[in-house]
Order: sequence, then C-alpha cells, then structure tokens
Amino acid sequence: MAVHSENEDAASLRRPGGRGFVHPLALAWFATIGCLFALVVGIAVFGHPPPRLVARVDLKLDPRAVAPVKGPAATAQLPPATLQQPATPTAAQTAPQAAASPPPSPGAPVYAGKALLADPALIETTPQGPLPRIAADGRTPMGAYAPLVKAARGKKIAIVITGLGLDARATRAAIDDLPAAVTLAFAPYGARLDDWVRVARSRGHEVLLEVPMEPRDFPDSDAGPHSLRPSLSADDNLARLKWALSRATGYVGVTNLMGGRFLAEPLASEPVLSFLASRGLMFFDTSPGALAAGVARQLKAPYLKSSLRLDRVAAPAQIDRRLAELESVARSKGQAVGTGFVYPVTLAHIASWARGLRGQGFVLVPASSIVEAKR
Repeated sequence: MAVHSENEDAASLRRPGGRGFVHPLALAWFATIGCLFALVVGIAVFGHPPPRLVARVDLKLDPRAVAPVKGPAATAQLPPATLQQPATPTAAQTAPQAAASPPPSPGAPVYAGKALLADPALIETTPQGPLPRIAADGRTPMGAYAPLVKAARGKKIAIVITGLGLDARATRAAIDDLPAAVTLAFAPYGARLDDWVRVARSRGHEVLLEVPMEPRDFPDSDAGPHSLRPSLSADDNLARLKWALSRATGYVGVTNLMGGRFLAEPLASEPVLSFLASRGLMFFDTSPGALAAGVARQLKAPYLKSSLRLDRVAAPAQIDRRLAELESVARSKGQAVGTGFVYPVTLAHIASWARGLRGQGFVLVPASSIVEAKR
C-alpha cells in the first residue's frame, strides 16, 4: 500500500497529470463565476437606494415682478399666483407677511388703464410712505379715485369684498370674476399692495384699505401687530393708522379689519374717524355696533354702514338667502350694502347673482356712490 507524504500531495497539485491537479484556467473561471455571483447577491440585497426624504416647499412668488404703471396707456398685469389656499377671516388672516415697503410718491399723476391711481396733489410724502390728503383745490381722494358711475334707474346695491392682498389666487379671482362695480378692500399686511391695487383699478374696481382694529374677543383673536387699540393713546393709534394708509395709493377710503371692540369706544374711534375725514377719505363700517355711526355724524365724516354680512355661513344656500335679504333691504330703503370675504363660494355666487340683477330693478354700484347719495 502506497503511502503519500504531505510533500507529495502538495507536489501533485503543481504537476500536470498528478492527483488533485487544477488547471490555472479553471481557477480563473471559478473565480469569475464567484465574483459575478457575489455581485448579483450584493445588488439584490443592497442595490436599491434608501428612500429619499422629500421636503415640500410652497413657493410664494413675489408680486414685485410686476412692471410698474407709467401712464394711462400702460397695460396692467396680475402678480403671479401662489399655491396657498384662501385665507379665512381669523387671526391667521392678519399674520404679517414679508416686510412690504411702501410705494414711492409719484412725481406726476399715475394711471392704471384709464383709472387714476396716484396724484401728487392728493399725496403727502412722509418717511413712512405716501399719505392721502385733500388737494389745495379741494379735491379729495374719495372723489378722485372713485369710479365714474353712469346714471341708471333702480335700487342701488353695493357689494364690498374684504381680505384681498393676502392670497394671490383669491385676489386674482376677485379682480377677474366679479363685476367692476364691486368694491374691493385690501388688507395692509400683504406684500406690494400697490401692485394689486393698480390691477384692481385698471379693471374698474373701487378700492378700500383695511385698517386693523382690536376685536371684541381679543386676545383670542388679533388683528395683527399694527392694530388700533382702545388701550393706546390717540397719538399711538394715529401712528398705526398712518402705517396702514401708507401701504398703497388709489383708494377712496378705509374699512375696519375686525375692530368690534375698538369701534365701540368713542374716545378711541373719534380721533381716527376725524383724521380720515380730514384726509378726504370715507369710512366703511362692518362692525356689529352702531357707535361709530354717531361719531361720524358729529364729525360730518363720509361714512357708510354695512347692511349685512353675506357669508357669515359660507355655504351656497346661505349666501343666496343673504343676497335675497340684501335685495329686500334695497327695496325698502332704496339702497343697501353687503359685505363678503374672498371665499371662492362667495365670489362665485355674487358673480352669478349680479348677472341677473338689472332685470329685477336693481343697479350694482361702488360703495362710495351710496355715500355721496346720502350726503
């Protein structure tokens, strides 16, 4: 029986024809197959990349991209839309956006289409920005910036839509979809409101500016950092009022953003209404109280009270019912004013309702024309 030593077995691997001999090509082939198998296994186990974390960002396009109007022939363009949903009339509505610089005071009259947007004679230049004033010839911002209203028979109805300028999509819809006779009220916290006001004026809309005021349920609700408050001095409130007034030009007057508590305090509201009257501006009151009306009468200030809120319940049937009530008020009193917010449902129902209004003995007019009729 042959006995093999360890040296003999090792030598046989290196000797062709010896026991256990493996050819070098075979070794290479097995090595290649092994690498491919390892590669397949690696891809199967580790080849798929881990899930990516995706951050969603809502892009807010700056309305500053809109070219400024330089004369009557300039064509107005809408600022670009955002992806935000329409704001609601709560504390969130009044949250300040990115700091908005006031519009510059013009050196010559500025038009948006055929509508006057800014007249140096009606503007006081201040460090805060342009403030409205009565011109040396007696012209007022209310008279100069109000749309021309053709004489028409019928009971007068005015509609004021509030909350514009905070959401581009909602603002765009209000300007485009509503009749030109509808008055649009802009909140002062939106960026570059002068651009939005220019577009609204070019489409024939009358414009109001919202002034933040303390609500009845403050601090649960808050009209923002620039709101007028009964606890502040008259000088402090007037400083906040001037801040709001400097955000844009081309408006006929102001309306309250919230303000139930502030307007219920005659000592607080009287200096504000007096200042507005001295600047040739109307005040459109949407508060539930009636004290501001008495103060305005004493001051002989241009004043208009909202007859009713159209979308306190923002549902189609409720809005239609309130529009019918507005017609009833106009029939009995000869005129009526409704207020709504920039909810899509509100805009859609007002637009539909207005199309058949004239045939029923009513005429839709800007809010300022009713003020003039009352004076």
